[in-house]
Amino acid sequence: MLDQQTIEIVKATAPVLKENGVTITKHFYQRMFEQNPEVRHFFNHTNQKRGRQPEALANAVYAAALHIDRLEAILPAIQPALHKHKSLNIRPEHYPIVGENLLAAIQDVLGEAATPDIIDAWAKAYGVIADVFISLEKKMYDDAPWVGFKPFVIEEIIVDTPEVKRFRLVAKDGVIGTAIPGQYVSVQARIAGEDILHHRQYSVIETTEDGYWIAPKAEGLVSNWLHEQTVGTEVPMSAPAGEFILETSERPLTLIAGGIGITPLFNMAKTALEQGRPVTLLHAVRSMDLRPLGDELDELVKEGLHLLTHADDVSGCMNKSHLEELDVEGHDVYTCGPNAMMETVVRAIPQARYEFFGPSGVLATN
Repeated sequence: MLDQQTIEIVKATAPVLKENGVTITKHFYQRMFEQNPEVRHFFNHTNQKRGRQPEALANAVYAAALHIDRLEAILPAIQPALHKHKSLNIRPEHYPIVGENLLAAIQDVLGEAATPDIIDAWAKAYGVIADVFISLEKKMYDDAPWVGFKPFVIEEIIVDTPEVKRFRLVAKDGVIGTAIPGQYVSVQARIAGEDILHHRQYSVIETTEDGYWIAPKAEGLVSNWLHEQTVGTEVPMSAPAGEFILETSERPLTLIAGGIGITPLFNMAKTALEQGRPVTLLHAVRSMDLRPLGDELDELVKEGLHLLTHADDVSGCMNKSHLEELDVEGHDVYTCGPNAMMETVVRAIPQARYEFFGPSGVLATN
């Protein structure tokens, strides 16, 4: 428990952290990668370059500061991070590394404004926040079918579109866990010419008796590496994770996908149809020949799926007119795709649940 003085200091400095948040977190990552290169492989360096990871961390730090006296208020918001940590095998010993570098970054950026009392208060606050994460992640690890990365083998590859391949990966030890529809697995790649391991998360489109199907688009370092692999290649993979899941319900289901955002929604559609639920799926693509999982979706139509496909050569994105076709009163609604598309969806359908491909953020829906 934090003493009242510490709570007051942390809350009082929250606006300063908000104002300087991205500057602090950018410096934090730069410092940590220099001081502790052993943790570099946990992070997506494309997201670092685009500024998405520093921005996401800055938002998280600010939220924690505002709610430091009632951290339970931010538990829903940190669920994506907890699942990502599980998928990357983040352990308790990694938290002191983050804490040391974060405090140093605050000191470096704020200078004399970061008094010893402020740094001490933030050190105590970080310790409490870290303990919350460690405790929640321990339960997730305890419940997981396996912890960390274990070897899978590519057993089958199907060319889905000019941009997408489907891979069936089988566990070498034969032990897997069922992926709840919407969840993902993390793939670990050792890429020639790279001095660190790389990780990338892929939605599970189907769980088999001994493995999983995934469908990466040839975009980015790890996905392009995967597209170059052949049957028989060994690929380390972590257990299914993710909180963007199909909830148990008898209500009709509406799914709205943009491009490769179909991957977490496909398993939801298939499972819901098997449960006897009415399912409508809108899928926006750039062209029909680039439609991911097109054949599989057509098969689901035979099982009762109401499929609406919109092909737009310019953007491949959903727009307001497409959404006007829908009657979602009393429906569960899920969406996944480009951020701009999801913003359009959530403006029109505020109850829609959504999934970011990359660091979690906040959609601009106002």
